[in-house]
Formats: sequence, C-alpha cells, structure tokens
Amino acid sequence: MKSQPRFRLLPMPIHSLLLFVVWLLLNNTVAPGHLVLGAFLALVIPLLTSGMQSPQPSFHKPLVTFRYALMVIADIIVANFEVALLVIGPSKKLNPAFIAVPLDIQYELPITILASTVSLTPGTVSAEISEDKQWLYVHVLHMTNKDELIALIKQRYEKPLMEIFEC
Repeated sequence: MKSQPRFRLLPMPIHSLLLFVVWLLLNNTVAPGHLVLGAFLALVIPLLTSGMQSPQPSFHKPLVTFRYALMVIADIIVANFEVALLVIGPSKKLNPAFIAVPLDIQYELPITILASTVSLTPGTVSAEISEDKQWLYVHVLHMTNKDELIALIKQRYEKPLMEIFEC
C-alpha cells in the first residue's frame, strides 16, 4: 500500500529563502510590509509549484562537479579566442552546420546542463532537444568534422555529467 504524500509547509526551503531574499533585494528595503509580503510569496509560490516538479537525480561527486565547472570556464575562454579569429577572418572560411548529438543522459536536469554548456561555449548553440530526449540538436559556427565534434561533446561534457548525476 502506497503512503499518501505528506503536506509540507516548506516543500522547497532553499527556494523559499531565495525568493524572500530576492524580493527584499529587488525592493531595496526591509520595511515591515515588504517583509510580510516577501514571506508570504516565499511560502505560497513553492507550495503552488511543488506539484510541478518531476524527480531529478541529485548531485554527487562534488570534486568532479568542481572540475567540470573549471573545464567549462576554460573551454569558454579558449572558444572565445577561436571564434574571434574565425569572425575576423574571411567569411568564406566559415562552415556553419546543424548536428544531432545522441544523448545517453535520461533526466531533464543533466540534459539542461549539457545543453546550457554547449550554448555557453562560443561557436556552438543548443537549438533543440528532441521530444523523446534522445537527441540534442546543435548549431555550429564552423564545422570541420561532425563525428569528432559529437565525440567531443559526449566525452568532454556528457560523460562527466553522467558521473556527477550517477545516471
């Protein structure tokens, strides 16, 4: 027999705290009225939206997560220079293309992080994720080798995310 889900006054306590703090920062005041309204919103919004959440894997391996973040930052810096050189050069050298990257990740959160990572790296933009979550469509500013780029995205970004989320 399945147990009934429990009602929790604070289903997402961190979200509630962040909503409260952001409300006060946006209004640039700690007046009593804003404290009450901010507290009200911080309680009600998570209660109204908690049923919309789908289960997601949690973060594991904080060192791998930290290493992944540093790698992405380094890739963004390097890609900025590469894109600058491509843009400064003759436009005939550019070879834009769309590619479909097959996904091994199943959950929405890691897929979103992967798509965001691809979009943050200059020269590539995540265009769409297929409805069945099996493909990530990416626009590339300059395509040299489709298979190498797919392997790079899978090895450099998707594989660490699968390790971080243990999925």
